[in-house]
Amino acid sequence: MPLNRPIRSADELLVLADRVLQPGFQGTTAPDWIRRRLGDGLGSVLLFGPNIRDRAQTSALTDALRAENPDVLIAIDEEGGDVTRLEAATGSSYPGNLALGVVDDSELTAAVARSIGGELRAVGIGLDYAPDADVNSNPDNPVIGARSFGADPVLAARHTAAWVRGLHDAGVAACAKHFPGHGDTDTDSHLDLPTVAMDADTIAELALPPFRAALDAGARAVMTAHLLIPAYDAERPATVSPRVITGLLREELGFDGLIVSDAVEMQAVRARYGLTGAAVRALAAGVDLICLGNGSGDAEFARLRADVADAVALGELAEERLVEAAARAADFAAWQRALADAVSTPAPDRAVGLEAARRALRTNAENPAALRLNTPAVLIEFGVPGTVAEGDGVPWGLGPALTALMPGTLRITLPALTPYDPAYAGRILAEAAGRPLVLAVRDAHRRPAVREWLRALLARRPDAITVELGVPQPGLGGVRINTHGAARVCGQAAAEILAGRAPRRA
Repeated sequence: MPLNRPIRSADELLVLADRVLQPGFQGTTAPDWIRRRLGDGLGSVLLFGPNIRDRAQTSALTDALRAENPDVLIAIDEEGGDVTRLEAATGSSYPGNLALGVVDDSELTAAVARSIGGELRAVGIGLDYAPDADVNSNPDNPVIGARSFGADPVLAARHTAAWVRGLHDAGVAACAKHFPGHGDTDTDSHLDLPTVAMDADTIAELALPPFRAALDAGARAVMTAHLLIPAYDAERPATVSPRVITGLLREELGFDGLIVSDAVEMQAVRARYGLTGAAVRALAAGVDLICLGNGSGDAEFARLRADVADAVALGELAEERLVEAAARAADFAAWQRALADAVSTPAPDRAVGLEAARRALRTNAENPAALRLNTPAVLIEFGVPGTVAEGDGVPWGLGPALTALMPGTLRITLPALTPYDPAYAGRILAEAAGRPLVLAVRDAHRRPAVREWLRALLARRPDAITVELGVPQPGLGGVRINTHGAARVCGQAAAEILAGRAPRRA
């Protein structure tokens, strides 16, 4: 028998479960099961790139969701830069955090966030799982990288606060992630459980300042990370650790807003606990809203909903904790609606995105003329494996922009993980004979095969220009352009430099 018999009925517990679970779904229209659940009290949903085709369709989708539940909280991951849902088909009109950190203009960061907020408001989305407040202290990080403002916690804190303010100025709620910091990791938590080896003092000095800044700037939501942090809890990942969620975030940092889990479909926690086990443990630890991702359909959602209610009856989850979580989720949704009512929807300003991307460009060329292509180039683009965070098929690179500005550009794309092939390299160099050679890479320092290609090509063509669209590290020689991100506008800005079309600055 359970130690504490629930006061509420089974049906009442199911209603509470509906308020603390946030599913995604497949398709560009709301499926029947989501409509039905919303009509019965489901409090929030999460949109992904495959849910979005264009602005009119997305507006129609969110209108349809609100027709079933006018108070539904509609969330999305729209960071700009490498992680975009609204522009998954084209690449983002806004650079990501690393580019903004390189520029280091807080007002520009706020303006970019405000414009992204205007994009979201225009299609009926009220919660953005941004900004990424991680301090990218590990250059080999496979999942954060250019999503972070940088490796300096003071700079990251300054721009995290600006991003929160800018988004709130648009009437969209911000959510700082991934608490207490995913920056010092070398494992993608979508695939496995990373371990953060820093001690508590180092975490407080290096990882926590951006989260403190986000709270000071008015953030009312924080997303947890699926990380094992022995300094706090040697057995339980942060999302399911009372020491991290309740002890650190609630008590030490004094946060009384909404705590959202990163998606519990991620293998860092699902492989260890199962979907139900991860969700129930997270709620028990102090999380208020369980993000599910878009892999769970009606049947799995129904089982999870029932399992959360049963966990109360079995004594695995305190009824008061479930009630508290449901109340926080409802209060947050009401706060977001009030925030939106208090400000008009700003018109998106995509020009500010391109301007930010232009300002973020850096080069090692002493003479800017060395970057200008006098004739159409041979462009080699080195593919990279996609990540779950970015989504499948989001375009990146120089190709479309450089081809548009310099017709006759020859594009050669090497698929991700292509091993170095001397014979193929020789054919490429023969094709490029007498023409400029441009090498477009992304996080080359993390890709041994790409580094081998670069060494070989630059040895034969030291005049080649390398364009790094990820996190730059000391290079292999030659002239370089660092864009600090792979958003569409970052490629556009680099193409302008190469084509001699960069606008003059006052």
